Formats: sequence, C-alpha cells, structure tokens
Amino acid sequence: MALEQIPSVGTYLRRRREARSMSMAEVARATRIPVRAIERIEADHFDDLPGEVFARGFLKAYASAVGLSPDEILARHTAARRIVSVEPLPAARPATGAGTRRFGVAIAFVLLLLLFTLALSIVLRPRGDDRPTELSGPAASAPVFWA
Repeated sequence: MALEQIPSVGTYLRRRREARSMSMAEVARATRIPVRAIERIEADHFDDLPGEVFARGFLKAYASAVGLSPDEILARHTAARRIVSVEPLPAARPATGAGTRRFGVAIAFVLLLLLFTLALSIVLRPRGDDRPTELSGPAASAPVFWA
C-alpha cells in the first residue's frame, strides 16, 4: 500500500477552486485579493507575497471563498513552512532605580548652586555710587560746572 502524498497548500487550493469551477478572477473578486497574489499562492511562492501576515490573511480569505476551513489551511501552511508564531517582546521600561534619582538630585543641586552664585554676584556687585578708593579723592568728588 503506497502512501498518498499530501498536496501543497497552493495545489490544494487550486484543485478546490477548479472543482468548484471558479476562475482566478472570480476568487479575486470574492476575496479582494489581486490575481497576481492568487497565482503566487497557487504556485506556493509565499515569499513573493508582501509578508507573512498578508499571506496568512490571503490564505484565510481564499479558503473561505472555495469552501474550506481557514484554520485547516493555515495549519497546513504553518506545517509546510515550519513557522512558529512569534510574540513580540515587551517594550523595555526605563530604569527608575536609585541611580537615576541620584543623578536627578545631582543635576538639581548643580542648577541651584549656579542660581545662588548668580544671585550673590548680582547682590554684591558694586553700584554707581560705590566708587573704588582711587576715584573717591577730592578732585573726583568736586562737581564740574561747564560755562
């Protein structure tokens, strides 16, 4: 007794489409899948499709259009391609430990120190009335009248 060979997903879908006397154009209209994509699916050229997500969506729609179980077709496709469903890794959270708090406190301290120094320099700056001793002699303090 010879083992019956299981047809590929594309061949299986093509045979089912032909058994229902549907053309590729009819399947394209029913599923809104481009005819070129249907040709690629039936030729098992899944790498020529836009991506695995699109390929799986196309297969589900195609299977429904020709009266097959979408889950069965996806299972065949996955088994044939040996693709394992991959879940994305969770996004990394920024570290909020004591190290970042210390860094923030250090930056705040430096900014406060700069502001304090600026304020102190403004307060202690000599004014126009406060002349150095070299300029505070008798000639400097005499008013000048111009005639």
